[in-house]
Amino acid sequence: MRAAAILGLGCSAKDLKPFQTDKNVEWRMGMPGSADPADVVLLFGGDGTLHRHLGQLVKLGLPVLVVPAGSGNDFAHSLKLRGVHDSRAAWEKFSSGAGNVRHIDLGAISSLAAEDRTPDSPRYFCCVAGVGLDAEVARRANHLPRWLRGHGGYFVCLLPKIFSFAALPIQVSIRDVDTAWNVRSAQPTLLAAFANAPLYGGGMKIAPRANMEDGLLDICIVGGVNRLKLLSLFPTVYAGRHLGIREVDYFHAERARVETEHPLDVYADGEYVCRTPVEISIERAALKVITL
Repeated sequence: MRAAAILGLGCSAKDLKPFQTDKNVEWRMGMPGSADPADVVLLFGGDGTLHRHLGQLVKLGLPVLVVPAGSGNDFAHSLKLRGVHDSRAAWEKFSSGAGNVRHIDLGAISSLAAEDRTPDSPRYFCCVAGVGLDAEVARRANHLPRWLRGHGGYFVCLLPKIFSFAALPIQVSIRDVDTAWNVRSAQPTLLAAFANAPLYGGGMKIAPRANMEDGLLDICIVGGVNRLKLLSLFPTVYAGRHLGIREVDYFHAERARVETEHPLDVYADGEYVCRTPVEISIERAALKVITL
């Protein structure tokens, strides 16, 4: 078996050693290609590292094992890979022929900035895409030291923005296959999140009902909330208990369009993608992942 290892920021060849116990595995470093093919990919890093490689990984169609070693590891945690020990156990099962591979969905973001509103080539995401407060917090968190991003950096950036960020007019339209676009939400909005996985922001259950194999986006829209209520709302997100709040709208769709009065940043997996207007959809069974 030929295995390729992709090492994210802060990772080195020593992180690979616990996985190199089987002498029958031939190892190579970096993204495999036609001149240097592989049968499986091990990716050491967090959500951002995976996000930046998703397009190539989808094209390769190879099983991918994520080893959580980044500042944010929400995707790995959503797969029940809580640490290196879990990923190593999953690797040992896979190496023994257990067939522990799942075909999971990915989100896809296409810019609609062209005048004809024709979607451009999509950018994949594994966890959550966001517009509004979430995008602003992600932008600020990306400027923090890496160690702080991995230890509550998102929440550190969130607290001051709660008292300064104003709700923005955001229109979200949805449709299923072969149906017309229908406006689902057109109100002052603090946050609009489009989830493939339940977690983001270092363990926040923004989409507690999300299933990465159901072919649907879980969409969570937080409308205008006064500052004190918003301050009390966000701790409930870590337990997924925010869905019962009146200002929170939660629903499912195969695709959605997001339009704003002025272009707003769109972030996904903590990374900048583009600006509104955008179309966000789900790509069924787009990625093969190795799990426990």
